[in-house]
Amino acid sequence: MASSPAVVQPRSSAQARSSSVLLLLRLEGLAIAAVSVALYARTGASWWLFAALWLVPDLSILGYLAGPCWGARIYNAIHTYVVPAALGLSALLLHAHGLLPVALIWASHIGLDRLLGYGLKFSDGFGWTHLGRIGGRRAGIMPADRASA
Repeated sequence: MASSPAVVQPRSSAQARSSSVLLLLRLEGLAIAAVSVALYARTGASWWLFAALWLVPDLSILGYLAGPCWGARIYNAIHTYVVPAALGLSALLLHAHGLLPVALIWASHIGLDRLLGYGLKFSDGFGWTHLGRIGGRRAGIMPADRASA
């Protein structure tokens, strides 16, 4: 007989904000950002290119013009490590050296976003992320339906 997995909910919003899981996720973002910047420096690519492309992933916020559900989908598709990792791997395998700096810039952007608490979005609105609520005193407090997800 199959049983459904138990879902553990945070005991309080204060514990959710100070959770060691959130700390680990933010430190993971720091590690990715630091490693990708160090690797970028090794590519010999221009730092002007780095500066010019670093904020490009944030253009995905324009997806919110189509509504919160589409906005979250588009933002999340651009702010996951899957595409820059695939791009970087493709660059290495295909010897397409011009793609590797782009992948590293992209990964560093996502890493710094995670470090600062800007996580993947829920369709409830831009402020609801997998790292908690963005901004203000309500940071870290999830809606009731998200706390049990």
